[in-house]
This record gives sequence, structure tokens and C-alpha cells, in this order.
Amino acid sequence: MEKIKQLREKTGAGIVDCKKALEEADQDIDQAAEILRKKGIAKAYKRTGNEATEGVIKVAVNEKGNIGYILEINSETDFVAKNENFQNLSEKILNLIKEKEPSGKEELESLAGEKGTIREELDNLSGVIGEKLKINKFEVLKGPSVAAYSHLGGKIGSLVSLNKEGEQELALEIAMQVAATNPKYLSPEEIPAEEIEKEKEVYRQELKDQGKPEEIMEKIIEGKIAKYYEEVCLIKQEYIKDDKKKVEDILGDVEIEKYIRYSL
Repeated sequence: MEKIKQLREKTGAGIVDCKKALEEADQDIDQAAEILRKKGIAKAYKRTGNEATEGVIKVAVNEKGNIGYILEINSETDFVAKNENFQNLSEKILNLIKEKEPSGKEELESLAGEKGTIREELDNLSGVIGEKLKINKFEVLKGPSVAAYSHLGGKIGSLVSLNKEGEQELALEIAMQVAATNPKYLSPEEIPAEEIEKEKEVYRQELKDQGKPEEIMEKIIEGKIAKYYEEVCLIKQEYIKDDKKKVEDILGDVEIEKYIRYSL
């Protein structure tokens, strides 16, 4: 096991491949590493310094519509992100998240796949493709009504939970809004006081530079802050399908419990 560990650290290959290579090399670590390189299993390890910033974001919702799942898996290039094997493995990992609801990335990577653990399957595919592949993050969102939305072929994904059952269609509309507008906060109440003060200072200086009189400054600043809320707060945004309405208008008496947005 110690030699397998050393060989994994040296090559980045999976446990099963390391074990086979060591057997073939009579337990010689350097020779086993060479065997793995010749097979292409270790070649991606040379690229571990490369940034894996492309990839895919997968989303799903359970049949009851009360649990949503979102996963981001990265590759180095968009070309590999579109690779069928990469897409299939990503989908398989998403299904495992749905089935097992692991508590974190480490637990997810240790789950059994078809050919070893998920970590080993990623390592093996990485070796075949020749690019660094990694699970970046995932989340599970629960609520009375949950919807998921995928945009730009998996470049953006969002989940939304609402506080009332049977509102999956409305949740989907909000998930589309979140994907399109990338709100920083749900409501004005979430914005830290120091951030609002900073914005006010910027507006105040602008108005001073424009020579505006002190007595009207605060009223103008108030209007600018309201406009700022519309930019950064989900419920204050213009609804993407009808600019005469705000998101809070289409919600009515339904409330957004939480939203999640991933973007590559």
C-alpha cells in the first residue's frame, strides 16, 4: 500500500492502475511510473500546474421538485468539456450526488463508480484525454418548490427554492432570472451597511464635482441607491420577460428561500 501511495503521488494515476503497474514492474516504483506513462495514464499529471477553468455545470431536480442539485466539473479546454466521455462521467457524478447526497467533495470522490472510485475514474479519464480534470464544487438545495436552469450549454447553472409547494414553474422563471442577471444579493436587507455607505460616498463625491447644492444631494443619493438595489438585489431587479415588472411583482406572496448560481 505504501508503494501504491508513492506511485499515485508520483503519477497521479488511480489505485487500481498503480497496483497493476507495480505488479508488472516487480514493485519497482520508477519502472511502474514508466509503464503508466507509456499507457497514457500518467501523462495528464505533468499538466497539474495548468489551470482547469473550462468544463461543464450540470443541474438536476428530483421528481418531487423539492431537491435540486448543481455540479461544476472542470477541464483545461472547452474542446475537452464537449468530449462525450467527459460529459458522460459528469452526468454519472451528478446522479451519484442525487443518490448519495455526499457531505463534501472528499466524500463524493471516494464514492464507488464503475471502475474504482470517482477520483480514480477522473484520474483515468484525465490520463486518456491528457488534461487536468477536477470536481470544483457541488451543492444540494432543498425547499418546498425547487427548480434548476442550465444556460449556454452548461456554462451557467442555477437553482432556486421557493417557500410554497407547487410553485416549480415560478421557481424556474426565477432560476432563469438568476442565470441571466447574476444578482449579488437576494434583497436590500442582505447588503452590508458598509457597502451601502461606500456607494453613497461615491455618489456624494460625484454630485459635489457636478456642483450640486447640499440640500438636494441626499434626495438624489436616495434615488441612486434605489437604482443600485435594482442592479444587485434579485427581488428588486427588472423581470427579464417584462421590464415593466420587478421580480418581487411576479413573486406575489411567494418568497425566495435561496438561490445558487455557478458560472464558468
